Parts: sequence; structure tokens; C-alpha cells
Amino acid sequence: MFCAVLVLSAVSPAVAAGARPGTYDFAPGARTVAGAGDTAGAALLGPGHTYRSSLPGDGKLFYRLRLRATDTAYVPVTAVPPAGATVSATDGIRVSVRDARGSSCSFASARFGAGLSPRPVTALAEREAGKALCQGEGTYYLLVERLDAEGSGTAARSGAWDLEIAPATEPDRAGTGPTAAAGAWDSATPQPLTARPADRTGGSGFATARPLGQGVWRTRLVPGQTQFYKVPLEWGRQLYASAELGGSSGHGYVGGALTLSLHNPVRGSVDDTSLGYTGTPRPTSLQPLPPVEYTNRYAVPAAVSAVRFAGDYYLVLHLSTRLAGSFGAGPFRVTLRVRVGGQAHAGPQYAGRPVPEGLFTVTPRDRQAALTGDTGGGDDLVMKLVAFGGIGAGTALLLVLGGWTVAARRGQTRVSAQKPTA
Repeated sequence: MFCAVLVLSAVSPAVAAGARPGTYDFAPGARTVAGAGDTAGAALLGPGHTYRSSLPGDGKLFYRLRLRATDTAYVPVTAVPPAGATVSATDGIRVSVRDARGSSCSFASARFGAGLSPRPVTALAEREAGKALCQGEGTYYLLVERLDAEGSGTAARSGAWDLEIAPATEPDRAGTGPTAAAGAWDSATPQPLTARPADRTGGSGFATARPLGQGVWRTRLVPGQTQFYKVPLEWGRQLYASAELGGSSGHGYVGGALTLSLHNPVRGSVDDTSLGYTGTPRPTSLQPLPPVEYTNRYAVPAAVSAVRFAGDYYLVLHLSTRLAGSFGAGPFRVTLRVRVGGQAHAGPQYAGRPVPEGLFTVTPRDRQAALTGDTGGGDDLVMKLVAFGGIGAGTALLLVLGGWTVAARRGQTRVSAQKPTA
């Protein structure tokens, strides 16, 4: 029971608020797998489960996938360097999906950028059904590599990086439909929201991202800290977001002091922005993005193509470790402005179900959580953990019972404390 209580606590906002710089919340129940140096020994990854692994400083790792012909597969990989690791702007990871003959289906990379600060970075590999390459049912491989493009040697010196891998699949669209990107859309940047900020601390990983809706939100970050939020977007809805780093005493200039990144429901990169800092309050904004539409996948610009399905879109804030040298240990005030526009409408009909189920769906409960910041509780929380983390039903039952037991004991303690003693 004690272990079950710890698992439940890992997703609470209170824990996220007290997270140490450089910590990352892996999905509860994530399965630990070892990557292989070649395809022969590659471990099998199944869609709908989340995995933990480790990437050595000078290595590359293979994992195995079994894909159906009609499914588009998305395999996001989040690399988490240890706190205090030395990184360069071009260090990071590269991921690709390859077929059984070794041909690359796709590749993507993620780098630390101008902040020169170790933080979780995510790259998405995919096998898209209906394309010329990598078609048919069968065995495919995920390849994960470390990047050290400048030859600085920092990748090897920073030791092994933890990995979180969360494969997902999207079925074909039922019937026929447009196969070209949507036409013109409103790309004007709206006036920033001016409401009084409400406090909302983010989570420390994708699995514990704090729900967020339209509004002006305030949090505090210390150098090296990363916070995750999720904004539910229905089909037809359009997201605008900006972040502002508050003023502080001190002198100097820090490039890439604050980074704001946006990821789609399968954790693919949509856009990111960062700002240089001199101690004066400064905002930075994501580029205007189109409404969420299925046909965006046919667009050429990557930021448009990525906004291809409804679901949770993740906003990630990171404060560079270098800020401490010139401006102190903080915490620093960060204001996040989120606007949701567009008109919601029904989405496409799929010929099957995505895995995990509900990945591209926004429910009334999701919309309510975005207003309140509630990360869920009870049966709803456990079911989400089962779907996303891959834990079994028996473990889920223990989690519920453990939570009820603790709540009951706390209630008994409060009652006992109020009773007079003889």
C-alpha cells in the first residue's frame, strides 16, 4: 500500500511545485527496457505503453516495433540529461524509424539551443501510412542517437541520459476526404490578454503536465527548472501562447534565458521560442498557428503539419541554469498568456481506434480541468495511468485502494484529534 501511495503522490501538483531543478516526472508504471547496439537484440516496444531507458554518452540504441500496414506510428523520445551536465547548443538527440532493410522512414532531432542548459528535449520519429517509403505490416526499428555536432566532447562527458519513449498509433481515416492542406487561415497575432494573472505551477514531465486553458497564468522557476502544461484543443481550435520573464536585480546578459516550447498530442515539436535576458521583463511568443485540422498534415511548413489532430497540446517552460551566475538563484516570476480561438467542430471519422485510446479526443472533463488546473483523481486518474503508463489493472486497483486507505486514515486522525480525552 505504501508504494501505491507514492505513485499517486507523484502526479500531484504539490509535488510538481516543489520539484528540484533538473528533475523529470516519468510516466507512472513506465516499463524499463534496454536499448540494443544493433537490430538483432532490439527490445519490442508496443503502442500505448510508456518506456524508460538509458542512452550512453557515445552510443546509439535500437528498439523494435511491430506495425500494421494501415497505422501511422508516432514514436516520441524524450532525453533527460542529469542535472549539472555540461551541454553545448548543438548537443541533443536524433531519432529515426527504419524498416527491416535499414531504409529510413523519417528522422528528427532535438537540441538544447542557446540556453546551454541541460533540460528534457523531445524528438519524434514516425512511420506514416500511405507514403512511398516504409509501407506494409511488419517489423520496424527505432534508432536513438546522441548528437555532438560541434565535436565538443560534451556528450561523452555528461554521462548517460535517461529516456522516455511513448509509442502511439493513428488509424487510417474512414472513407475518402481532402488530401491537400486547408486554405488561408487567420495568421494575425491577437492582442495579448491583460487579465490579472492566476497562479498555476506546471508539472515536471509530460505525464504530470498541468491542465491549462485560456487566461493569464503565473508560475515561478529557478534556474535549471522545467515545467509542463497541457492545453486541450478540439478540432477547429487555434492556440496562441507567449511567456514573459519578470524583472530582477543583477547585471549581464543571458542568451536563451527562457525557452517556451509547444508539442502536439504525440509530443511532436510544433514550435519553440526563447529570449535573451538583461534583468528587464521581456516576453517571447510562439508564431501564430493554424486551427487544428486533419488536413494540416499535407502542409509543407513543419509547424502547420504538426497541428494535425485534436487532443492535449503541451506547453513547456525552461529557465536556463546560466541565469544563476548573473541574476541569482531565484525563483524568477514567469507569466504565461494563453489564448484559444477558432470554432470547434466534429473531427474526421477514423477506420479504427488510436492507441492509446482517446489520444485525439477532448472530453468535457478535459475542458473543466483546463479551467481548474485539476490533474484528476480517483478512478479517472488511475484509468489515465493505465492507458498511458501501461500499468496493469491489478496495480490500478491497488492504487485506488491505497488512496482510499490513506484518505480514511487521515479522516480518522482528524476525528480523533477533535475528540476530548477522559
